[in-house]
Amino acid sequence: LNLDYTSEAKTLKRAEVPNPKAKILCVDDEEVILGSFRKILVLDGYTVDTVETGQEALGLIQKHHYDFVFTDLKMPLMDGVEVTKAVKHMRPDIDVIIITGYASVETAVETMKYGAMDYVQKPFTEDELLDFVKKTLIKRQDKIQKQLKPKVHITHVPASGDFIKGEFSIPGGVFISKNHTWVSMNQEGIAKIGIDDFAKKLIGRVYSIELPNLGMNVKAGQPLFTVKQGNRNITFNSPVSGKVSQINTLLKENLDALNITPYERNWICALDTDNIDNEIKGMNIGKSAVAFFQEDIEKFKVLMKDLLKSEKREGEYVEEDQMYIGQLEKLN
Repeated sequence: LNLDYTSEAKTLKRAEVPNPKAKILCVDDEEVILGSFRKILVLDGYTVDTVETGQEALGLIQKHHYDFVFTDLKMPLMDGVEVTKAVKHMRPDIDVIIITGYASVETAVETMKYGAMDYVQKPFTEDELLDFVKKTLIKRQDKIQKQLKPKVHITHVPASGDFIKGEFSIPGGVFISKNHTWVSMNQEGIAKIGIDDFAKKLIGRVYSIELPNLGMNVKAGQPLFTVKQGNRNITFNSPVSGKVSQINTLLKENLDALNITPYERNWICALDTDNIDNEIKGMNIGKSAVAFFQEDIEKFKVLMKDLLKSEKREGEYVEEDQMYIGQLEKLN
């Protein structure tokens, strides 16, 4: 890992606009490429800084905010691979794009294991560069939107409202089980059951749900329903004992409703319970549910860190300590 940098940026040239779509730093030893970036992108609403060496780029990212670093692959002193490694080490929040000639595409693809998001081939036309940067910005915004903060809120947002997408929510008055199902009770002892926000956000897209049969008797801890996602089946055990008295057919017909909230009207099935007073003692509600979520968030982060490290090849970049919506969906 080469962290050689200079606090001086003698070759720095800047083209800026107010309220830019994104801030871009471009490093290339060819002024004609740098000039193209400034001229083309500033007219489309981007602020662009350009420098001719990797050392200058590393100095700038320590002082300024950038969304992207575009780096040429072949440069003297510090090449694009070294720039990529250093940027992702010093500023993992910045996305790196490789600028490469046709003959070096294979090497550019190789840099993606060090953390580069993508590569752009030169020479490029004005339209090709604008289209590429637009798509790359959408990809970055989507990644940021899906990133989860390890925050948990007790909320009273109704089913029609939208929970905070980047954080975890628990409605007040709802019990949370150890396997991340929620339980809402009525006075007749009927328990509505669904998957909680922790499970839904980390699972991501739900393709279908295998519902229990009406009238089926189930004990706490026995399989109740299965969430399906491609070839992956995720079975949730029942948090309580009883007989299945209702299934939510409306949810089955509109699974996208779970993206708004997995709570309230988006329950999966209801049980006529027969031992609720004892079984409810093993669940969490209110502040204890928040503490349970926070504990499992930390466990999940450790689990993912160990899993990613076990699959990591030497020198490969791995984004650690981050949680994303649909993170489990991307695992093999």
